[in-house]
Amino acid sequence: MKIRSTALAGALLLAAAGGALAQDQDGIRQKAIAVEQDVITWRRDFHQYPELGNREVRTAGIVAGHLRALGLDEVRENVAHTGVVGVLKGGRPGPVIALRADMDALPVTEPEGLPFASKVRTTYNGKEVGVMHACGHDAHTAMLMGVATILSGMKADLPGTVVFLFQPAEEGAPEGEEGGARLMIKEGALADPRPEAIFGMHVWAGLAGQIFVRPGGAMAGSDQLYITVNGRQTHGASPWTGVDPVVVSAQTVLALQTMITRQMNAALSPSVISIGKIDGGVRHNIIPAKVEMAGTIRHLDPTSHDALLENIRRTATFTAQASGATAEVNIVPYAPPVFNPTALLERVLPALERAGAGHAGVQKDAPPIMASEDFAYYQKEIPGLFFFLGINDAGVPADQGRPGHSPEFRVNDDTLKVGVEAMTRVALEYLSGPR
Repeated sequence: MKIRSTALAGALLLAAAGGALAQDQDGIRQKAIAVEQDVITWRRDFHQYPELGNREVRTAGIVAGHLRALGLDEVRENVAHTGVVGVLKGGRPGPVIALRADMDALPVTEPEGLPFASKVRTTYNGKEVGVMHACGHDAHTAMLMGVATILSGMKADLPGTVVFLFQPAEEGAPEGEEGGARLMIKEGALADPRPEAIFGMHVWAGLAGQIFVRPGGAMAGSDQLYITVNGRQTHGASPWTGVDPVVVSAQTVLALQTMITRQMNAALSPSVISIGKIDGGVRHNIIPAKVEMAGTIRHLDPTSHDALLENIRRTATFTAQASGATAEVNIVPYAPPVFNPTALLERVLPALERAGAGHAGVQKDAPPIMASEDFAYYQKEIPGLFFFLGINDAGVPADQGRPGHSPEFRVNDDTLKVGVEAMTRVALEYLSGPR
């Protein structure tokens, strides 16, 4: 599908008239404003037609078509199933950097209200679900397309190469499939050319247009937690003749919360365990043979990670044994913590400050976020910086925004131009910086 690009010609003309790179940098805000309507149009289209991880066929096709229309030197499709890699080689020598956006949506049913609200339904892990961009990946994709528009218009004066990574399945691949950042890396997204640094951005509940970033541990690492409690089935009227896994499961959930507060040092290693799914039983008066639970583990301190996982296994195992049940614990790694190198942040901080000036500014030591991001896998390969863009409605305080991963999540489209400007300036700051 081809989406009409109303501002593309204007953005390219602005770039052509800019002359040298220094002059172009002075006009970056105007270029971001020039592509704003295109970015909003793309974002709303992606929002209306969301796709789950490893299924972003339509989204990837629009992205690839746009990059080819811009005349990028190389556009690779079907990386990590549906990922797109675009390579823009500047007219002057310089380093190679990567800019990354994620494209997948979530199995969340969107309420009515927006004229471009999603009505998409599909099957996810065997269940029929609604599909919604409830984490802002529609905005990430659209903003990076806008950045590609601006930087391609500056190609002649660009000192280096920019690799655009449009990644599928950041939220995780379907059961039985590989996906996300790890598969992008495995299939060569960081090879030929190999970037020496990578940058990513995430919209977040925060002051409209504010950029916030944190050196060091910025986002939590996470693991998927699966616990099966095995009891002995019996009649609900005589529970003493069996072993009730429902009660044991309830005790396990509470014991895990106590373990976090009493066995982990909250000052040095903030951690979270949340059980999001409990499944057991088929009838009101039958105590079942087993209960299955699924949840998430979050941590910020890699040095305490092994101890955290061991405490979880021990707590679940012995809580079950105390009631005559058994517990099977399976922990599946998702991503390590997102860690921003201080030196890399300092190198591009002036660019973020210029982008934030005149908007809501920059928060340079934002508190850590206990959500996780598989951007961390890129950071294990090369230095990487991950920052955030506040997308609350105008006048809404930072702590009163609509939470991600919920049907209430919303993106304030007026903030998208700030994100485009910020990522563009970061790229130019690094490329034109000292070698």
